[in-house]
Amino acid sequence: MLFKRLCLIATLTALVLVSLGAYVRLSDAGLGCPDWPGCYGTLTVPESVDAISQAQTIYPHSPVETGKAWKEMIHRYVAGVLGLMVLALFILGWKQSASVKTSPWLTTGLAGLIIFQAMLGMWTVTMLLKPAVVSAHLLGGMSTLAILVWIAHRHWGTQIGRHMLSGSYYWVIRFALVVLFAQIFLGGWTSTNYAALACTDFPTCHGQLIPEMDFKDAFHMYRELGQSADGGNLTLASLTAIQWTHRVGAVITLIYLGFIALNGLKYAQLKTLSIALLAVLLAQISLGIANLVLHLPLVLAVAHNAGAALLVVIVVLFNSKITTRA
Repeated sequence: MLFKRLCLIATLTALVLVSLGAYVRLSDAGLGCPDWPGCYGTLTVPESVDAISQAQTIYPHSPVETGKAWKEMIHRYVAGVLGLMVLALFILGWKQSASVKTSPWLTTGLAGLIIFQAMLGMWTVTMLLKPAVVSAHLLGGMSTLAILVWIAHRHWGTQIGRHMLSGSYYWVIRFALVVLFAQIFLGGWTSTNYAALACTDFPTCHGQLIPEMDFKDAFHMYRELGQSADGGNLTLASLTAIQWTHRVGAVITLIYLGFIALNGLKYAQLKTLSIALLAVLLAQISLGIANLVLHLPLVLAVAHNAGAALLVVIVVLFNSKITTRA
């Protein structure tokens, strides 16, 4: 069935896109193109002398950097392909609703989310990487991935009855998505505010377990990049508060998801997923520490974002696995 094959391809594309988006952001290419959806007024990147000269005339305050521009445009091309696949899933979901194993309203919601994601992508550029917009764009990408994983698993995977799990364990798995997405927001907020290196020692921060911090400006949502609520420069205490909170969130997430994985080993149908969850959790913690002590090398920072996406995949699979009805 076309829907079944397409939802799997779209899921893999979304996983690539989330990692690619992290690479664009972390390589400082988020503003590689000053306009949207094109780049310097075209649907490609200006490379000839004449094209660059014309681009500089139109956008005199945005020097053409072809390397960064191509990173951003490749990200947009992949996003466009994913958007077309989601559109096809939306149409097929309604046309083949009798054979599709998820509600057509789910693909309808996914299509709406993709449109909102495109708007966030535009605002990311036009609002010059405003932290709230960039963080929302990250959460939207992860949500898109989560929905596609759910749809794909309903068509390719198997489920187990809720009665096979203890009542408390069932609800612990359900709440895992809340814990994980809260931590992803904290990670995105740390990255978009350039707070990842606010303190580089571990496990302490500036030599203390609880350093000096300013939470008021740290988590003020409606401010410009690098600015406090009153328009001044964001202080080190604010950046420290952002990173320290992300660290605390990482510990909570490790304990919570670790509990799910260790308990899942008791069930034959969840054993493989539980082992995968433990492996990715340990890799994520290791990557987080390595990013601190090695001062955020690009390859490790992108891998850390990809690890978060894999955690989303696994936690959604857990939730779909224990749900007998679509």
